[in-house]
Amino acid sequence: MKTVAAKPNLRNQQRVDVSTDITIEKPDGACLTCTVSNLSRTGVMVSCNMEAVKQLIPGKKAPAPGHWISVKTRFSVPVLPTQPVSVIADGNIVHLRRVARDEFHLGIQFAEFEDNGFDYVDRYVSQLLADSRSLT
Repeated sequence: MKTVAAKPNLRNQQRVDVSTDITIEKPDGACLTCTVSNLSRTGVMVSCNMEAVKQLIPGKKAPAPGHWISVKTRFSVPVLPTQPVSVIADGNIVHLRRVARDEFHLGIQFAEFEDNGFDYVDRYVSQLLADSRSLT
């Protein structure tokens, strides 16, 4: 009997489910707003509609390895309970998957954070992971 291999985690990091708005800026300066589906220290999965996919990905085809699509992302994380902080990160669209008739998931791998962005994401992901462990 053949064994089924587990699907690899493409980000090699633990992901946490998050629902918040994210602004994606294309190299030409055009911006779109989508929704974060999950977040890790190295990337973000974004949920968007067909119109956003058409604007972000020419031909609506998943990016081939090494031919990533450069974008800049902006989103907030609540590092302090009373004060969300803004995270700005350059990244690459590395994954496209259709999940419903008009819903797509885009995988964006972070390349470089502005200021303390990585620390904010790291702290937020760590906090959510710790909270989920304490619930079980």
